[in-house]
Amino acid sequence: MKSILIDIGNSSCCKAAVADGTLFKSVHRVPKGMLRQTIDDIVSVEGHVDTICMSSVAAQDCELSEWLRGRCGSLVEVDFTTPMPITLDYDTPMTLGADRIAAAVGAHAMFPDRDCIVFDFGTALTVDFIDALGRFSGGNISPGLSMRFNAVHQYTDRLPLVSPYRPERVGGKSTAEAINNGVVLGIVFEVERYINSNPGCRVVFTGGDALFFAKMLKTPIFVVCNLVLAGLSKIAQLNVQSRKGCYK
Repeated sequence: MKSILIDIGNSSCCKAAVADGTLFKSVHRVPKGMLRQTIDDIVSVEGHVDTICMSSVAAQDCELSEWLRGRCGSLVEVDFTTPMPITLDYDTPMTLGADRIAAAVGAHAMFPDRDCIVFDFGTALTVDFIDALGRFSGGNISPGLSMRFNAVHQYTDRLPLVSPYRPERVGGKSTAEAINNGVVLGIVFEVERYINSNPGCRVVFTGGDALFFAKMLKTPIFVVCNLVLAGLSKIAQLNVQSRKGCYK
């Protein structure tokens, strides 16, 4: 089964990948405005595509959806109603981001017999919990790294915008260092508390700032840069099987 996987997040770029079964053949990170050209390029090389599976946190784009349907056998736009290999224990599943769903699916596929905590270090920092039975039991959302730096700068008159770096000490000796340490160590302490409060869980990092923070923690961590795409691949396979009458 050949599929195209699309991950549209909050940043200016998105990801598109070609998957043959569970194997990624290529991953493209492109500006959102280049997505259609990228999909056309992929189709021209790959030929027939069984399904396109898309995770998007952007506003619904009916025109894009129709355009994608014309380039594949079927289009799967992930939401809480999509057939998936996990269950959602969430009070408002209709508000649950498709990226969080796909990341949870990806983590459970990697560690099917373990409780997992997934940290997605993107525009927002999301922390989600998936148990060994494949139950998504909720999670939390807070501002991500860049959002915190920008907020400190934009909501004050004189505090500068600082670029993040690894702190050398806890207390800053200058205003710039104080901002950096406050933001970076604030996230580190936040993450450590989640991990320490959930002993025995597999800890999975993903998102653009995942490696930056993974290097500052002593806990064993699995960094999976394309976790959302991995989850989309599983969802795509399940939906193709469902249409063929093989879904159990």
